[in-house]
Amino acid sequence: MFNLEKNMSNNVGRYSIKDQLNFIHNRNRSLVQHLQFVNPIRMEQFRGGKLIGVHETLNNITNEGVNTLFNVMFNSATQIAQNAWYIGFIDNAGFSALDNTDVMNSHGGWTEFIAYSQSTRVSWTSGTASAGVRTVTNASACVFNINGGGGTVYGIFVTSGSAKSGTTGKLWATAAFASPVPVSSGDQLNITYTTSA
Repeated sequence: MFNLEKNMSNNVGRYSIKDQLNFIHNRNRSLVQHLQFVNPIRMEQFRGGKLIGVHETLNNITNEGVNTLFNVMFNSATQIAQNAWYIGFIDNAGFSALDNTDVMNSHGGWTEFIAYSQSTRVSWTSGTASAGVRTVTNASACVFNINGGGGTVYGIFVTSGSAKSGTTGKLWATAAFASPVPVSSGDQLNITYTTSA
């Protein structure tokens, strides 16, 4: 927390965006503004029509995601359409690390898991923020039907690129589950992604 008047002065550049977005400013009155993204992810795993697991985690916004947010809002960047965000899976095979600098055409610590029947990554269509409620989520789950030999899912990512194994689009966020999730052909994975501040 920072008292901007006393501590930040003209040295805003010394503080990270996270610090600058999470502050308390007191001057004769109390003005509290917390803008810190907390993005829950819930994945339900079904096998033979029965729920066999629920996996929940929080994501990390990439540097590119932060840049996109601010450039769209304050620097005339082109907005990405509401229905042009997609969920993809991070493969456990060969995984080494997630990094804030990851982008779609360069993420050396992980590869994409694509053993599902949908022809593209599944669209995440958010709701609308209103009345000061700073939360948007998909009204219905993003559904993936696992095929092939199955595998193990390490986590998810959110991107504006729809093509499986594609390297274009903005990488908004990545997330790791508490432990890798083994999946088998025929499993259904339902993803609910919420972004809130």
